[in-house]
Amino acid sequence: MKIIVPMAGIGSRLRPHTLTTPKPLTVIAGKSIVQRLVENIASVVDQPIDEIAFVIGPTSKGFPLNTKEKLLEIAKNLGAKGSVYTQEEALGTAHAIYCAKNSLSGPCIVAYADTLFKADFTLDVNADGAIWVKQVEDPSAFGVVNLKDGFIADFIEKPKDFISDLAIIGIYYFKDGDKLLNEIKYLIDNDLRENGEYQITNVLESLKQQGAKFIPGKVDAWMDCGKKDPTVDTNKQILSFEQEDGNNLVSSDVILENSTIIEPCFIGKNVVLKNTTIGPYVSLGKNSIVENSTIVNSLIQNNVQISNANLENSMIGNHAKYNGKFTSISIGDYTEII
Repeated sequence: MKIIVPMAGIGSRLRPHTLTTPKPLTVIAGKSIVQRLVENIASVVDQPIDEIAFVIGPTSKGFPLNTKEKLLEIAKNLGAKGSVYTQEEALGTAHAIYCAKNSLSGPCIVAYADTLFKADFTLDVNADGAIWVKQVEDPSAFGVVNLKDGFIADFIEKPKDFISDLAIIGIYYFKDGDKLLNEIKYLIDNDLRENGEYQITNVLESLKQQGAKFIPGKVDAWMDCGKKDPTVDTNKQILSFEQEDGNNLVSSDVILENSTIIEPCFIGKNVVLKNTTIGPYVSLGKNSIVENSTIVNSLIQNNVQISNANLENSMIGNHAKYNGKFTSISIGDYTEII
């Protein structure tokens, strides 16, 4: 099994954090979004992952030079070959997959790296394909699928009238990666665009018309990492899931001086807490120092210094320094408010 991860978007909605770190490499509860994504997929597939191919944007679009190195390490830790491709120009969801054409063969999963999920189903690898879906209250804001006899009968983009409440979350399984590649190539060779881009939904419809049968893969939780508030909320949900699974995410070398940790929390290595209460639902990265503060429901990266703060629903980047009385903030890497 191969996993193809298009992640070339610049993540403008999550700025300033994505000015220095690509959104899929944003760390939540000790792991990057893209690492959690491929680990979750591996658990659902329940079979060896041979290769993970990542499609990133160019350095001119904000992707640091060390992005490839970090992604190859993620693949290595899952025992898979790692490949990294670059999408020089944003030409749509299908075009992003096509950039990884040298890795598109055999069974594969395509997962766009701007969302996380929690599921307990096992993928039927004998199906022609599968599309991960989640029941939503307002389907008009999403692409949705309509089911018939357990198979996906229609793909509808942002329906004005109610047709289905099963939203497509951006993760797909294809039994035949070569056939997927050929369909995308047909789109590109014939310049068949929708709103100026080559779209995966057109590929899905073409495959369906040729007889491919897609089944739904229903997830229990679908977590957005697009903007600051949803990302902080995703951190909260991930910490809750980790607690339910009995995982301890507090490093054993945390130094507590007149301080309290209210779990669930992720606390990285070499953290010092002085006269501080942390939690619940806080992720605090390694090598950080927090003094005279109270922090709840917040996502804080590595090497951060915080003092005299009362924070809630906040997001702080790497190497930041903060000394203040604001309650809800979002500051990026190397920012100082003192």
